[in-house]
Amino acid sequence: MTILAQYTVGDLLLRYLRNDAGQVGLLLAPADRENEILDKDWAVEPLVQLHARGDQLPHGYGSGHTLATSTATSRLALFSHQQEGDTISTVLRDESGRTVTHRVRWQQGWQALRLSTQFTNNTSAPVTLNLLSSLNLGMMTPFTPGDATGALVLHRARSAWSAEGRLQSETIEQLLLERSWTGHALRVEKFGQIGSMPVRGWFPFAAVEDSRAKVCWAMQLACPSSWQMEIRRQDDGLCMMASLADEEFGHWAKTIQPGESFETPEAYLTVCTGGVDEASQRLLSIHRANWVGKDRPLPVLFNEYCTTWGDPCHDNMVRIADAIKGHGFDYLVMDAGWYAKEDIGWSDAGGDWIPNETTLFPHGLKATADVIKAAGMKPGIWFEAETCARASDTFRREELLLKRDGVVIDTDNRHFLDMRKEEVHAHLEERLINLLKNNGFEYVKIDYNDTIGLGCDDPDGLGEGLRQNMQGSLRFFRRMREAIPGLCIENCASGGHRLEPSLMGVSDMASFSDAHECAEIPIIAANLHRLILPGQSQIWAVLRAEDSLRRINYSIINTFLGVLCLSGDIEHLSPAQWTKVDEGIAFFKTVRHIIRDGVSAFHGQISPSWRKPEGWQAICRSCGSETLAVIHTFGGQLPHEVRLPVQAKRILRVMCSEDNHVRMENGQLVAQLKAPFEAIAVYMGE
Repeated sequence: MTILAQYTVGDLLLRYLRNDAGQVGLLLAPADRENEILDKDWAVEPLVQLHARGDQLPHGYGSGHTLATSTATSRLALFSHQQEGDTISTVLRDESGRTVTHRVRWQQGWQALRLSTQFTNNTSAPVTLNLLSSLNLGMMTPFTPGDATGALVLHRARSAWSAEGRLQSETIEQLLLERSWTGHALRVEKFGQIGSMPVRGWFPFAAVEDSRAKVCWAMQLACPSSWQMEIRRQDDGLCMMASLADEEFGHWAKTIQPGESFETPEAYLTVCTGGVDEASQRLLSIHRANWVGKDRPLPVLFNEYCTTWGDPCHDNMVRIADAIKGHGFDYLVMDAGWYAKEDIGWSDAGGDWIPNETTLFPHGLKATADVIKAAGMKPGIWFEAETCARASDTFRREELLLKRDGVVIDTDNRHFLDMRKEEVHAHLEERLINLLKNNGFEYVKIDYNDTIGLGCDDPDGLGEGLRQNMQGSLRFFRRMREAIPGLCIENCASGGHRLEPSLMGVSDMASFSDAHECAEIPIIAANLHRLILPGQSQIWAVLRAEDSLRRINYSIINTFLGVLCLSGDIEHLSPAQWTKVDEGIAFFKTVRHIIRDGVSAFHGQISPSWRKPEGWQAICRSCGSETLAVIHTFGGQLPHEVRLPVQAKRILRVMCSEDNHVRMENGQLVAQLKAPFEAIAVYMGE
C-alpha cells in the first residue's frame, strides 16, 4: 500500500492510498494528529462500491446483506487523480469500460467535505446499476492498534412521529461487527429508510467514534427518497458507506446506456477530535453553506393551527391578527382548512386548493391577507402540494397521479401527484403559486402527511421511480422560490419526517416536529441540534389560557432551541401571561443571532422515557464571545444546581419563572434549579 496523494483542507487530512492492484481508498483524519496514525495491517477500502445486474454477488456470507464488496468493485482501478479548484477527482475504471469519478469538494469555512460519485458507461452495452455509493470510507480506526476492541461506538439518530432525532449509541461489539477469527466472514450493519418520508425510522446520519483515541468520523446523506447506510468490517478496519437504497433494500436500479452518466446524491463527511456532538456540529457547516436564510434575522411566527384546529376562516384570522399585532410577530400563518367545503371536512378536502369563498372567506383570500399586512405582519398559508385527499377532484385525475403496478397508489386518504411530470408542475403553478402571488402571501408551509412507500412505476423499477419523483419535488420547491422572490418556505411532513439535507437546502426552515404541547418538546428540539441547523428548526409554543406562568415560560423558552412559533389561546391570555410572552419575544430577538450562527454543546441527564421524562438538560450555544444557555428540568429528582462550562464572561440577561439564582464561577455558569418542568434561559457575553 502506497500513498497516492495527500491533502490538508482546513483541519482535515485526506490521504489517498493505493494498493498493487490499483485500487484506491481514502484515510481521513484530523490534520493535527497525523503523527499518531498507525501503520496497520489492513486492506485498502475502495473509494466507491459498485454493483450492476448480473455481477457476481459478495463473498464472505455477504449476499443478501449487502451488494458491496463484490468483484465489480475490486476490478475498478486507478485511471487518474487530480485536484482542480475546490474539487479532488479520482477516476477509476475496469477493463470493460465501466468508469466512476469520485469527487470530494471543500471550501474555506467548511468543517466537512461534500462527496459524490458519477458512473459513466464507456462500455458497448447498457449497464443496470443496483448499487452505487455516494460515500465509502474505510480504515477506521488508524489511531488504536489492532481491531480496537472496546473502543469503537456507532452513533445513529432514530426518528418517529413526534419523537424525532433520538441518539442511539452502541458499541461495535454489541452490533456483532467484530472481525471474524479468520477475517473471512463479512460483518454488516445495514439500515435506512424506504419511501418518500426520508426521516422515518432513522435520520440519514451515522458517526463512528474511537472512544479511546477520542476521534469521531460522521456522515450524512442528502437524499429525499429511499436511502441506506452500511457499517462493514472484514479486517481490523471498519468501513461506513452511504448510498441510495440498493436493489435488495429499496428496489433501486438504474439503466445507463453507452455514453451516459449518472451521479449519486451528495454525502457529507467529517472527522474531529471529540465525540458525536462535536462531529455533528461540523457537518452542519455544509447545511449553513446551503441555507438560503443564513444571513437573515430569524423571524417570530404565529401559526393558528393549534388555535382554530382547522378553521382559519376570515373572521378567526381577523381576531388573531388583532390579538397579536404590536407584539413583534413577523408572520401570521393560516394552516390547514382554508379550502374546506361546507359539507366536507378539511382533512378530506385537500388537493384542489380552491379557497372557500362562500362561507370561510366571503371577501376573498386577499382580503384576509391584507388584514394581516395591515396588522404589521406578513401573511402565510398552508398547502400539502404533492398529495390530494379523497373528496378533491384531483383525487380522481389519474393522469396526474403516481401508480404502482399500473394502479394509483392509495393510502386510505391520500393519492400522490406525479412530480416527474411537467403537467403536474403546471397544475401546481396554477393552483398554488398563482394563489400565493395573486393574494399577496409571502410565506408558504408545504406539508406532506403520508409516504409513497417502496416506490412508483418506472421502466427501471419502483425505487428509481421514487427517486425521480422526489427529485421532481425538489424542482418544485425551487420553482416556487424562482416565481416569488423573497418567499419564505417551510418544509413540513407530519412535523419532522423530511428533515434531511436536500429538502432543508431548498427551504428556509422546517417544522421540527408535530409535538405541539408535549413535555418532551425541548428534548426533541435539543436532539435535532445534531442533525439540522437550529435556525431552520421551527418549534411550537402552544399557549393555553389555563397555563401557569411556569408553563408559559417553559413553552416559550423551548423555542430558543430554534425558531419561535406561537399558537394556542392567544385571545384569552391574561395580562400576566402576555407579559411573559412579550418578555420571551424580546429575549428571542436579543439572542437569535446566536441561535442562527452558533455551535451547540450538550449537557444533562435524562431518563429513557421521553413521554414521561425525568432529569434535566441544557444546551449551551456559543457564537464568538457570546453564549446562550437553555436549561430545562423534567420530573424526578433534580440537582439543586447545575454547572455548565461556557466561554462567556458575564451574564447579560436571564429569563425564568421561579426567580432562579444564576451566577458565573470559574468559567462556569451555575444555575439553581427549583421545580420540575421549569425552564431557564441565560444570555452571556463579555
